[in-house]
Amino acid sequence: MLREQIQTRLEALRKEIEIGQAELEKVENQRTYLRETMLRISGAIKVLEELLVEEPSSRASETSENKRPLTSGQANETETLLERKS
Repeated sequence: MLREQIQTRLEALRKEIEIGQAELEKVENQRTYLRETMLRISGAIKVLEELLVEEPSSRASETSENKRPLTSGQANETETLLERKS
């Protein structure tokens, strides 16, 4: 009788450990997925922060490019376009 009880308990414990191992594997997979997701988010944050830092300097160069005096060729093209519209 005692032997049967021990055998029954052993089988129950083996089932519990299988269930526990499966759950642990599931949690580890979720942890890996979450870690990868956080790395992607972190990378996106860094890129956006870099874009914000670069933005004023790129706008300044765009503005300075737009304020350059026209070359004679550009001036002639502008005059030609204005004449066509008239």
